[in-house]
Amino acid sequence: MFEWLPYAGLAALLILLAIGFTRKLGEEWAWINRKIIHFSIVPAVLMFYYGKIPAEVFSASAFAFALFQLWPHIKKREFSWYQIEHNYGEVFFAFSASIIPIVLPREYATALLLAMAISDGVTGVVRHYYFRRHGFNVKLKKHWTGSLAYLATAVVIALIYLDADTIRKVMWAVILALAEYQPWLDDNLAVPMVGSLLFLLY
Repeated sequence: MFEWLPYAGLAALLILLAIGFTRKLGEEWAWINRKIIHFSIVPAVLMFYYGKIPAEVFSASAFAFALFQLWPHIKKREFSWYQIEHNYGEVFFAFSASIIPIVLPREYATALLLAMAISDGVTGVVRHYYFRRHGFNVKLKKHWTGSLAYLATAVVIALIYLDADTIRKVMWAVILALAEYQPWLDDNLAVPMVGSLLFLLY
C-alpha cells in the first residue's frame, strides 16, 4: 500500500540535501542556487514517470514544499542563499509542479516538469555565467544565450518523452522557450500554463 514511501522519502531527501548544499555556497550564488534546487527535483520527476511515486503523492509533496517556501516570504525572512525578496519564482515553481501531475497525463506531465527543472535550470546557469563574465548584475536578467540553452534541452526532452511527430516536438520546445523568455509573467507560471495549453495539440 505504501510502496511509494521509500521513493518519495529519497526524492524529498535529495531536494533537502540540495537546499543544504546551496546554503554553504551562500547568498552570492543565489541565482545558481535556485537552479541547483530546480535540478534536484529531476529524480522525483523520473520516479513519478516510472510509477514509483503516485501523482497524488507527488502533487501533495510539491504543494507542501511550496508552502514551506512561501512562509519565509510572508515573514520577510527569506532564505537569502536562494530566495530573493519580492521574487516568488521558487514558490510558483512548486505550486505549478503540484498541479501538473494531477491535470495532465503522466508522459506529458513528465516532459513539462523536466523542462521546468532542467531547461530552466540550464538557462539560468548559462545566463549567470554570461553576465558574470561581462561584469553585469546577473539577477533577474534574461539573454538569448540562456534561451538557446533552454531550447536545446527542451528539444531533447520533447524527443524522448512526447508522443508526437518531430516537428511538433520542436515547436513545443520553441514555444516553451518563448514563454520562458517573455518579460510579463514569471516563467515559473508562464511555462506550465503555456505547456498545459499546448497539450491540446498533442
